[in-house]
Formats: sequence, structure tokens, C-alpha cells
Amino acid sequence: MSEFIEAKDLKKSFWLGKEVVPVLKGINLKVKRGEFVAILGPSGVGKSTLLHLLGALDRPTSGEVLYEDSPLSHLSDEQLASFRNQRIGFVFQFHHLLPELSALENTMMPALIARMSKEESKKEALSILEELNLSHRLHHRPGELSGGEQQRVAVARALVASPSVILADEPTGNLDGESSKGIFDLLQRLNRERELTIIMVTHNERFASAVHRRIRMTDGRIMDGAS
Repeated sequence: MSEFIEAKDLKKSFWLGKEVVPVLKGINLKVKRGEFVAILGPSGVGKSTLLHLLGALDRPTSGEVLYEDSPLSHLSDEQLASFRNQRIGFVFQFHHLLPELSALENTMMPALIARMSKEESKKEALSILEELNLSHRLHHRPGELSGGEQQRVAVARALVASPSVILADEPTGNLDGESSKGIFDLLQRLNRERELTIIMVTHNERFASAVHRRIRMTDGRIMDGAS
């Protein structure tokens, strides 16, 4: 597996009133193409903040994120938005599906934003939903789906624009045991069959023990597993 994503001395601080609160305190990390990585650590250590920076959802206070040796800091906000849409699929603990849209329409959204035609977007969405065993739920709205089905739609939506990396933030955090295992098994299969690079924040030690590498964070720093 070749080197794909790199974080160099990544720092991020936020303002809380008049006080500056450091969240990330110098993260150095390398992820290879096709690798499945789990990030673990107590709440509040900066796991989600790190994921947001790796996904170009936010900019670091200092340091750099690189994809295939190309720094993201050189990109404008518009270019970053295009990069996210074309290269990265996001799966969050809260699925963020649009309640007024069907499973099919929710899945199509990133492809439409990427200016794929409606016909092609629908074709891609149908193919992915069928692959994820959701072809019988195409026209159901999120409120008519189980928690596990909603999260599978969220995974389908993350895949529709053919990203090269999936960033998953506690993707099983709101699900029961059976549904959690179903989503994790799905991510493993996508990693194996599509060779997708996956970085997953999780508290589930059992799932983390089944991926290629575990990274442990404490107090805004990586303590183990950076490379």
C-alpha cells in the first residue's frame, strides 16, 4: 500500500470567549492507500476535530494536511469544496439524511452537487443501494427506515460520487449491537473489495481490533499507532 494521506504537525485551537483552547497539539500521521485505520481515545481528545481536518471540513491553525504529497492549504474554499465532493465520503454518527427526501433521493445528492446528470446520478445511486441490500427501500423516507437502514443509506450517499477515502465518525454509535456489526461489516467489505481507504473514529475496541491499524489519542496528541 502506498502513502496516501499525511498530517504534518497539525494543530487546531478554538476561541472560548477570550480564551484560546488548544484541541490538537501537533499531530503527525501517515495513512496508506487502501488502509483501514481506527482512531480511539476518550471523548474530548480531538478525534472528531482531526477527522474534520483530514476531510477538509476545516482548516488547521497550523500544520498541513497532504493527499498524495499535495498540500490542501494551497486550495481556495471553493477548491476545497470540490475536493471534498470528488475525493471524500463522510459517514457520521448522526446520519444527516434529509427527512423530506427518499432513500434514493438522499443517495443521489452528492452526485447531483458534483454536476452529474440526474439520469447518471440515479443510475449510480440505484446501483449502490442495490449493492447495500436497500433496493426494497428506495422510495422510503428516513422516518420510515430503521436506524441500521438509515446508516446504510448514509454509507450509500458517501459512496455515490466514487470517493477514494471514507471518513467515518462513530458510524455505529447510535445503533444497536446487530445493526452496529452490520455497518462495520459493510465498511470492512468496502475496504476489501473496493480498496477504499477508511479512517474511522470509534469507541468500540472490538471493531478497532479488526482493522489494519489502531491509533490512540490522548489530550490532542497521538500516543500510539501513528505510522
